[in-house]
Amino acid sequence: MKHGKKYQDSVKAFDLTKQYEANEAVSVLLETAKAKFDETIEMHVRLGVDPRQADQQVRGVLVLPNGTGKTKRVLVIAKGAKADAAQAAGADFVGAEELIAKIQNDNWFDFDVMITTPDMMGMVGRIGRVLGPKGLMPNPKSGTVTMDVEKAIAEVKAGKVEYRLDKTAIIHCPIGKKSFGKEKLVENYTALMDAIVKAKPASAKGTYIKSVTLASTMGPGVKVAPKA
Repeated sequence: MKHGKKYQDSVKAFDLTKQYEANEAVSVLLETAKAKFDETIEMHVRLGVDPRQADQQVRGVLVLPNGTGKTKRVLVIAKGAKADAAQAAGADFVGAEELIAKIQNDNWFDFDVMITTPDMMGMVGRIGRVLGPKGLMPNPKSGTVTMDVEKAIAEVKAGKVEYRLDKTAIIHCPIGKKSFGKEKLVENYTALMDAIVKAKPASAKGTYIKSVTLASTMGPGVKVAPKA
């Protein structure tokens, strides 16, 4: 992949091999994020676990102290009083069979998060094959299958993120926007890092945090000294 001049200049501005402390890494990142739009800052953490083993899965959710900088569109699948509550709580779309059919038949995905009540999971499960690969399948562990739809909507809108291992044992997660500035990005980074460290499986052996990299949408990755 060929990179442009701005990227090449950014690469020359710091030591690609050095592991920086979080504060310093964020400073370097902000200096090298040169795109004309407000770039997203992402964290990539390689873990010393085997993602094929059920007892070595690492996943969880947390509301970042300063949010993600992105307003997420929330779809709630519910009926009756819970549908009314979702509407009042600020859900972008609320419905039941008709929205399931719209996803299934029209390939409609104008939402970022789906929340549903437990009684509707049978219906939602029918389109699990299309929701799963897009990371949109509701899950009790992530708080998106719940009777408390108001709380779930509020958390998503406040900047709740879900972190989970991919097949290569790496967690990819946004921690905010360039416009947040250093202090807020470091706060979000620390909160997410602490959550990942606490989520260490009991069966994990050896070094748990193998490597940490921060990167902006268009900029090069900056290595961060692992916490644990």
